[in-house]
Amino acid sequence: MRSDRVSFLTQSEIRAMTRECDRVGGINLGQGVCPLPSPPEILEAASQAILADKSTYSRYEGVEPLRRALASKLERHNGLVIDPEEELVTTAGSAGAFTCALQGLCNPGDEIIVFEPFYGYHVNAIRVSQCVPVLVTLRAPNWELDVDALEAAITDKTRAVVINTPANPSGKVFGEDEMEAIAQLCIDHDLLAITDEIYEYMVFDGHRHISIATLEGMRERTVTISGFSKTFAITGWRLGYAVAPPPLAEPIGLVNDLFYICAPTPLQHGMAAALEVLDDSYYDEICEKYRRNRDLFCDALRQGGFEPHVPQGAYYVLADVSKLGCETSKEAAMELLESAGVASVPGEAFFGAGSEVGSRLVRFCVAQPKEVVEEAAQRVCEF
Repeated sequence: MRSDRVSFLTQSEIRAMTRECDRVGGINLGQGVCPLPSPPEILEAASQAILADKSTYSRYEGVEPLRRALASKLERHNGLVIDPEEELVTTAGSAGAFTCALQGLCNPGDEIIVFEPFYGYHVNAIRVSQCVPVLVTLRAPNWELDVDALEAAITDKTRAVVINTPANPSGKVFGEDEMEAIAQLCIDHDLLAITDEIYEYMVFDGHRHISIATLEGMRERTVTISGFSKTFAITGWRLGYAVAPPPLAEPIGLVNDLFYICAPTPLQHGMAAALEVLDDSYYDEICEKYRRNRDLFCDALRQGGFEPHVPQGAYYVLADVSKLGCETSKEAAMELLESAGVASVPGEAFFGAGSEVGSRLVRFCVAQPKEVVEEAAQRVCEF
């Protein structure tokens, strides 16, 4: 018998569509499993750590070499200068970091603002923590921030704003003006900012990734979350991290210890060694790879008569499939799967109940080898 706190949970549409895709033997552009080759430097470093029997518990904050490597990365790529001893917690993926931040920093009944379209795991984790997600809808088709709507959503119960940039599912990259506006409201209303930056290296067309913790007045009130799953195609390793000033990092770390003890120790050592040898050209190459996949698939959608919301970052594409005449996006996604053999995720998974916009959209994930994306693109065109 379920507890009240999880009574609302059902299998996510992302995983449900993967099961349906397996059933029909389709091409899975639904779940972001990222089945691409991982950098050999990472595989070799992790293998060496396993063979060296680095298999005991680590500190819950993570092993020292990884924390040191991350501090260097954060300064070089994000403009964040941190103390790796006091301001960084290594976690079981970025999802683990998000869960620990909610449990360590928020109380039942706190309101947490989330931008719509949203990543369903964020919203459900908020609900399981017995906090209240408050949706602020971004303006289609470019998913622009309505600052007035954001301010109107803030109440005396608001505890934090969640910012996912680049965003899943929309590919939205929050610009400097938008980030400044969010920061000012956080300062004015004494709110936390919890940022999920897992797609930080996938930014296209001249857009720039900004870590909100670098803005004036935000360092002391921001939890910066990221990880390695997407950047290095190691989604099953479950390695992420949270960065925050000591008063915020300490409770996050305590919950991390309680829930997870530590992230997988040999993989931490492997990741630390790999970060020391991978140069910036690697990040440029993966960005270009995903940009090409994006352009290829968006062109195919247009040829098939669908209108893509061209993403500014990440590796997802939301597309308007209302021409199919289906009442719901779940019906549209199933028609695409059954008829074209291409799996997507219904847009309703990323919008609040009854959203007209969500009912018209499906999400495709182009984090696949180029030949797989090409085959899916051909099927969509023929469909």
